[in-house]
Amino acid sequence: MNAGKQEIKVKRVSCRKRSRDSLRSHLTPAKKRGGTCPQQCPKAWRCSSIMSDLPAVEYCSDSEDLFGDYDSILEDSSLLAKLDDAEQNERQRSAHTNAAEQPDFTALRPSQDAVRKQSCEDVLTDSILDGLGEEGLPPSQHHFQQQIHEHAKRSRLQDGDQTSTPSRSREAGADRNIEDKHKRRATARRSVADQLKRTMLCNAAAPSTVSRAAVLKEAVVSEEISVALQAMETVSAETTDLGPFFGLPTKVKELMYKLRGIKSLYDWQQTCLNLDCVQQRKNLIYSLPTSGGKTLVAEILILRELLCRRKDCLFILPYISLVQEKVRGLASFGLELDFMVEEYAGSKGKFPPVKRRNKQSLYIATIEKAHSLVNSLIETSRVENLGLVVVDELHMLGDGSRGAVIEMTLAKVLYTSKTTQIIGMSATLGNIRDLQTFLRAENYTNDFRPVELKEFVKLKDNIYEVDPKEEECFRFSRHLNVKYSSAMQKLDQDHIIALVTEVIPAHSCLVFCPTKKNCENVAGMICKYLTEEFLRHREAEKAVLLRELRGSGSGSLCPVLRRTVPYGLAYHHSGLTSEERKLLEEAYSSGVLCLLTCTSTLAAGVNLPARRVILRSPYVATDFLRRSQYKQMAGRAGRAGIDSVGESILILQDKDTEMARSLVCAPMESCYSHLMHDGGKGLLSLILSLIGLNIASSVEQVKEFLSGTLLWVQREELCVQRSLWEEVQECVDVLKDKDLVTVGAAHTLQVTRLGKATYKGSVDLTHSGVLYDDLSRGLEALLLNSFLHLLYLVTPYDLVSQCKPDWMTFFTQFSLLSAAEQKMSTAVGVSESFVARKAAGQTVKKAVNMAAARRMYLALVLFSVLKETDLWSVAERFRLSRGFVQTLLGSSAAFCSCVLHFSEELEEFWPFRALLAELTRRLSYCVKAELIPLMEVAGVMESRAKQLYNAGYKTLTHLANADPAVLCKTLENLYKKQANQIVASAKMTSLCVPDAAE
Repeated sequence: MNAGKQEIKVKRVSCRKRSRDSLRSHLTPAKKRGGTCPQQCPKAWRCSSIMSDLPAVEYCSDSEDLFGDYDSILEDSSLLAKLDDAEQNERQRSAHTNAAEQPDFTALRPSQDAVRKQSCEDVLTDSILDGLGEEGLPPSQHHFQQQIHEHAKRSRLQDGDQTSTPSRSREAGADRNIEDKHKRRATARRSVADQLKRTMLCNAAAPSTVSRAAVLKEAVVSEEISVALQAMETVSAETTDLGPFFGLPTKVKELMYKLRGIKSLYDWQQTCLNLDCVQQRKNLIYSLPTSGGKTLVAEILILRELLCRRKDCLFILPYISLVQEKVRGLASFGLELDFMVEEYAGSKGKFPPVKRRNKQSLYIATIEKAHSLVNSLIETSRVENLGLVVVDELHMLGDGSRGAVIEMTLAKVLYTSKTTQIIGMSATLGNIRDLQTFLRAENYTNDFRPVELKEFVKLKDNIYEVDPKEEECFRFSRHLNVKYSSAMQKLDQDHIIALVTEVIPAHSCLVFCPTKKNCENVAGMICKYLTEEFLRHREAEKAVLLRELRGSGSGSLCPVLRRTVPYGLAYHHSGLTSEERKLLEEAYSSGVLCLLTCTSTLAAGVNLPARRVILRSPYVATDFLRRSQYKQMAGRAGRAGIDSVGESILILQDKDTEMARSLVCAPMESCYSHLMHDGGKGLLSLILSLIGLNIASSVEQVKEFLSGTLLWVQREELCVQRSLWEEVQECVDVLKDKDLVTVGAAHTLQVTRLGKATYKGSVDLTHSGVLYDDLSRGLEALLLNSFLHLLYLVTPYDLVSQCKPDWMTFFTQFSLLSAAEQKMSTAVGVSESFVARKAAGQTVKKAVNMAAARRMYLALVLFSVLKETDLWSVAERFRLSRGFVQTLLGSSAAFCSCVLHFSEELEEFWPFRALLAELTRRLSYCVKAELIPLMEVAGVMESRAKQLYNAGYKTLTHLANADPAVLCKTLENLYKKQANQIVASAKMTSLCVPDAAE
């Protein structure tokens, strides 16, 4: 075995059994003397010193040679080289000494054979090591030197006690000396090497000050996991105690405190984790108010599945921002507990996922990505490896097309895997039993809140407390005394300024507004009437925040934020870039900002609690609030560990009073299946994928599958005009008409090539035919000297309706295109003359596809961003919000990934594969090429990536090996917690490289 080229193989051994047969003869004398290993190693663990000294570890059989020809266990020949030099010096010194002393001891010298057999080896090795000294040995070999010294001392004592016997003849002794000359030399050299190797094994068992604690901790963790596994195998309804921390090792509890600051669980969390259905791995839906701590229970169950049952897990979250936040939060757990955390959001995620030999994976995914992931696992017969699926916001089953995707995903898991557990977290629902029937799940409900919530409404100048026991539902609380000037009264008729100044700046406040524009207006209005005291509050930190906001915009800063941030106020809505929102959220969480004016989307996103929550109006745009939306917003009131009570105030006008009563006092709304939503689009997609995944090949099998869906549970309420089976038959006929499904031999249903590409690419059925036609026309004259044509092809169809082109800007940008690019635009139906007439305000008589024109406008936006990578200037030029431009980028990256998978299933579109792979990467990050590796780390935005790159962290490896403490000192405005999360995410991202074959 050559050093450095082949890994040394080490067997899991106890201290009394070594792997090399040739060493047993050396160990036998020690055993006879009663020598034992200083440390009684646990049978299930490898010796720590061997593990720390060796480059890599694998298992091998007892008969394999542990060392072979491998002379240096440190992969360094310097030690044995020193031994050789010292040996030569010792032999020369011994020769001179013997020659000088020979005349005096010729007659009296005892038998040299006997003496040398007993002492030559020890004296020689002793003197050699004396020559080497302490510095000549690695720390792990000090035990070897100590053993040699002791053995040599014993030999010398034995020599002193022996009686000398004259030799029979000088010639006989000389002959033996000559004959044994080479043997002794070889024996001495072999003795040094053999004893060194032998003693390395003893060193491995000896206590080590460096690794002892780590070994003990590892042993404890292993033992606890083993106990939990045994307990889970034999668990009964009476058994709830699975281990020291709900079946998990103590290390998990320590990490909860170290990384989250969690010392103990709430009573309801402990009760939930000890439920019989949880111990028996039955499906569970648990419902609690917002901010009750639902997610922590799910995370503990996930860790138990990963560590104890050694199964993969899927965590489904509604938004990309939540996925990224959870990836950052759990990356440290993955590194400490040795499992993978993989992000499936936007354009990220591999289908099917990498199959790893020795590690389990936690897939954290958006709703759409989770569906694609489950499809890929079913297709590769790996769905049984999925031990647990957790769904956050399960009540979103009733939320349009996204609810239909959740239902499809869960129904497929239930149908194809009998061992996968499903856990759903939900708000309180009126028809929770329907969901229980669908998921075959138990239900746990609790009204716990860590902070008491008091709900109020404001009518004119009076504040009323919400009390369902009252006949009118409202009970008078207090009169709002405000001293407004006439100008101020005219500007703030709802007394928002008075309500917020009761709590800020000492406490935090959220003001929910019906529209994005209203958010900005309310923030600006409040600033006008705040005192200088607000300017002085945490002034330096607000100045830092402004610099960071300016840096995120490449030098540009929103004029509204420039005016409001110094007062500790900001607005928050989708018009901001994700980096701006993240900076504002962090500033609000740390208390630098005391008030955010925001839209309802904030309530469904990251958790930003407040002392007081004010609902500016009971409307979202022009739609009256649903009870679930109201509860979600009001539930943000009250910060655990900070406030003793939280307050929500709903501002009402007289005309909305009656509707508001039912809003705040009525029972929770029900959740219904949306597979029949929008003309049965969800049902069509489900049937197509069932046939494509070979789950169903006939209408009867489709019906059998559907009997396990929420739609089946609610069929009497949802299928009123026609039966569910009539709907199924019509869907099959529609799929045939669209050439997505065909009838094969024996009347079996089969997907066509287009059908397979549609479901594998997760392409909307209404767009699959159009996409195929667009790609086919693109092949006829694909423009390759510019990204424009490809960008047009990957511009999402569903964003076209949200775009209203500024025709003058359109004409200006169109005029800047090259002749080839203008020709391409004309080929897709958008000519220069058409754009010119629209810019001039003329009526266009010729029928023109307006959808194509709007799509080309969005493609020009993307084209400009890719060329300039400056979101602000492009947004200003095209008269769009920078948030919309960033959303366009993200949606285009995701759709580009879909088109890539679509084209991979259709041989005629092979030229698009390489082109779209690179375009997906460019759209996902839209930064300079050198920053892309850093942007792959969850939570690292463009401005942070620039900071890291300029500080010398230019690759993922550099960042993964960074010291968080040094990172905090090197980078401006980086907190320790953020640095730890960035480094942990970088390490996890670097590990998420395929390390195993299928």
